Amino acid sequence: MIRKCTVHGYFRGRSCLQCKHPGRYLLDDSREEKLGRFISGTLRHFPESVGVEMDKRGWVNLNSFCEVIEKRYTWMRKEYLYALVESDRKGRYEIRDSRIRARYGHSVNIDLDYPESNLPYLYYGVSPEEIDVLLENGIFPIKQRYIHLSTSYEKAKEVALIHTENPFILQIDALKAHEDGISLKIATDYIALAEKIPPEYLFVVDD
Repeated sequence: MIRKCTVHGYFRGRSCLQCKHPGRYLLDDSREEKLGRFISGTLRHFPESVGVEMDKRGWVNLNSFCEVIEKRYTWMRKEYLYALVESDRKGRYEIRDSRIRARYGHSVNIDLDYPESNLPYLYYGVSPEEIDVLLENGIFPIKQRYIHLSTSYEKAKEVALIHTENPFILQIDALKAHEDGISLKIATDYIALAEKIPPEYLFVVDD
């Protein structure tokens, strides 16, 4: 569920993690899930099908988006959108200047304008079945606009363990790739985005 602390803002759970106050109730788990799924689907995959106009950077008008959601869910309030975005621990969305967008996970053809990475290395977790193919051919997006890379070995392993019990972690020579003209955008503290990573920048990391 999502609640709001008068001191620390929106949070998920029954009490504020910082002051332990129960706060003001906003959304139960069921409505949070419904709203989250609709927001994710619209901002990442099918804006036009629900009547939302998206610009080339992935932004949509916040008020127009709220109106679309209210037609689908009569209980919707604009505050709920802010609450869901600001309480999201993964930082999946951002609101700026009366606009909203997903930070990553797009299948629509957009051009995100995040700053370029200055990290020496980035990481990508894969299954044992994938490792040889990727080392030979590089990494390319399949169903998404960008590849999602991790900013740390630990985060790459955490993500990979969702899909395989015995992940391999690939290290990307990010500085060399950037010098060679490959764009590596920092979307969040944990996620970087790229359109491709050729095989010459990939190395298997020992645990």
